[in-house]
Amino acid sequence: MIFGAITNSWRNQLMEQSLAELVAEAQARGSRHVELRQTCLGDCESGQGADWRPNLAGLQAIADGFPDLAFDLAMALPCLTGQVDPAGEQFQMALEGAKIVGRETPHLRVVDPGSFDAAWEQAADLPESALGLADLAREAARQGVILSIENSGQPIGSMALLVGECRARLTPAEGDYLGLCPDPTNQLRRFPDRDALGDLDALPMDMLKIVHFKQARDGNPHPTVDTGDLDCGQMLRLLEAKDYQGPAIMEIPPHPEVFDNLTASYDFLRAASGS
Repeated sequence: MIFGAITNSWRNQLMEQSLAELVAEAQARGSRHVELRQTCLGDCESGQGADWRPNLAGLQAIADGFPDLAFDLAMALPCLTGQVDPAGEQFQMALEGAKIVGRETPHLRVVDPGSFDAAWEQAADLPESALGLADLAREAARQGVILSIENSGQPIGSMALLVGECRARLTPAEGDYLGLCPDPTNQLRRFPDRDALGDLDALPMDMLKIVHFKQARDGNPHPTVDTGDLDCGQMLRLLEAKDYQGPAIMEIPPHPEVFDNLTASYDFLRAASGS
């Protein structure tokens, strides 16, 4: 498993330090992967919402400056609640950015911030707009880019249902590029009566493209990955038992001491490891 950080943890620091300086600090703290998240990329992005664009030259400089780090690019995209044109400029530039920072294994993570009235329990519950994800995955696969999807308004099992239905519309080779970014703590917030770790354990390994660790206590964000509402140690051991080898991102909240909190999160998980 590859422990990593995410740039939206560094909102406070980005007001005074460059993205490159913060990536260097994350690497010094033991990060082997950094998720480059839209809205927290400093000079490597411009615009907001539908006008957001990655600065490809800036991303190239980050990738070149840290040859020993792995990266993925992450963006908000209303691809489940609305229609996104796979040939549109924003999606195409995001794919290009993912290829620049991802090198041999480019990865674009998309999160739809929209919400839904109820969890999807069967294929008939899936909105037609959400099934448009298949078209985006087909285009990503054509360019050799892994596409992972996240939505905090649906349980992990419901998102797996969506990926399965989208894969049915793709060739097997195309479908291999489409998967999930599960975040069990997000599920706890909206679906406290569902077994978030059980849902994670039930995921087929080929759907696990990237994983987020975070913690809450009594429903409130906790500054480190530690004990709390979710058994993060058990989550780690579950992933180890599945032989998950991909990125495990510490999505810890912004904080003046965020890098100390990052180190503490890594230390906690290493102590909890079953390996």
